[in-house]
Amino acid sequence: MARPLRNLGFLTIGLFDPADPRAGHEATLEVIQLGERLGFDSAWVRHRHLQYGISSPVAVLAAATQRTSRIQLGTAVIPLGWENPLRLAEDLATVDVLSGGRLNPGVSVGPPMHWEHVRDALYPGTGDAEDFSYERVRRLLAYVRGEPATAFRGTEGFEEFSDRVQPHSAGLGERMWYGGGSLRSATWAGEQGMNLLTSSVVKAEEAEDFAQIQLSHIRAFRAAHPAGDAARVSQGLVVIPTDSATPEQHAKYVAYVERRTPRTRAPQGPARMLFAEDLVGPSALIAERLQSHVAYQEVDEVAFALPFSFDPPDYVQILTDVATRLAPALGWQPRN
Repeated sequence: MARPLRNLGFLTIGLFDPADPRAGHEATLEVIQLGERLGFDSAWVRHRHLQYGISSPVAVLAAATQRTSRIQLGTAVIPLGWENPLRLAEDLATVDVLSGGRLNPGVSVGPPMHWEHVRDALYPGTGDAEDFSYERVRRLLAYVRGEPATAFRGTEGFEEFSDRVQPHSAGLGERMWYGGGSLRSATWAGEQGMNLLTSSVVKAEEAEDFAQIQLSHIRAFRAAHPAGDAARVSQGLVVIPTDSATPEQHAKYVAYVERRTPRTRAPQGPARMLFAEDLVGPSALIAERLQSHVAYQEVDEVAFALPFSFDPPDYVQILTDVATRLAPALGWQPRN
């Protein structure tokens, strides 16, 4: 049986019109504010570099800290191939301080997407020397957790220098998440004492059943984690309740899911990536499907993903139905 849902979150991509980017960013902030009013425990933003979506999730969440007071704010995820770990550690700590300790940074590793096209712009002359392995995460974790970043500290003239990243935000190191879709990454994240973000995409290594693969990742993560079964895991599936949807919205949602369903039937590409089915329909039906999902049965935290291409009124309807109908059916109760 599934555990009662304890932590209710949602994920948004934050699309915008390139002719009017401010409106899209404002809409993202308004969605986060709506989430807080509805009682959601967390709101997460996804990155999109060189696209018409949020390219700087840390900056967007810095703005969100000033418009919210309770909701946890996360990134799902920041690809570290685009980042300098020391500079990112400074930004994360700064935003965490501004939020009062509400930031939940999620990260991943690997070369930047379309590496062959962006390497000269991103790392001119040093692309071959860059390390896109787990070591990049280790560096970030060390800086966030307060380990020395330099051998120099002390006073020079009128200026005082620290040997660790400033500001240091105590507790942020315990709120670092890894976005993993393979057994290796899940195990590695557990060994590092991180939290695990599982999404609607996994690597089909030992099976071709999405739920069973995701279950194996969760169990491997907890087996490697110092906290064992108490280690935090958040599941992120695309969930679209239709309880209060208009007929036009319902038709749009069903068509969206139908377009995406073929990719869920078999692993995709050389990496054998397997996509989960989107869940659309009345909240009672979605709750039933989730409670029978063997990976969902292992978690009590979720970050349901909002569909990428919908309109603001659609997000209002979906989030409202999630908070008032679906989540209570899963045993969740708002804290405020």
